[in-house]
Amino acid sequence: MKRYGARELPLASINYSLHGCLCGYFSDPQHECTCTPQQIQRYRAKISGPLLDRIDIQIEVPAVKYKELSQQFASEDSAAIRTRVNRARQSQLGRFTGRTLFCNAQMTSRDIRKFCQPEAAGEKLLESAMARLGLSARAYTRILKVARTIADLAGEERVSGAHLAEAIQYRALDRK
Repeated sequence: MKRYGARELPLASINYSLHGCLCGYFSDPQHECTCTPQQIQRYRAKISGPLLDRIDIQIEVPAVKYKELSQQFASEDSAAIRTRVNRARQSQLGRFTGRTLFCNAQMTSRDIRKFCQPEAAGEKLLESAMARLGLSARAYTRILKVARTIADLAGEERVSGAHLAEAIQYRALDRK
């Protein structure tokens, strides 16, 4: 558990690949997978949907080649990231002043309706994603909370379609 103030937030990590299999090469462009379709299906079924529903951000981290790791590229400075995160945290604390909440992850259904209402285009995008990906009601609320946080990090008052699109991308293990 990661401690924030008087509350703890769960943090989890698993060695599982969305395209995973027993041999580990199902989606690897450098190696041939030796698993049968049945083995792949059984491997993917190891993680239950209700468990995944309770994880806000699910991302797959693929193997990175040495050449990509060793390349020099420009990235956002750590101090700039810290400033942006602190600004977003202050925004959330201000939003929940006088309440027992201290971050977007703790919002209730009422809070979500009040603070996470997307623009019309974002609403259509979310509706489409829900239908196309077969997402649950719990996933819907998780997406809205994450989109609210993304908007906070961008310093924006409204949750836009771009924020929702990014949040939907963080539901990698929910995809059929």
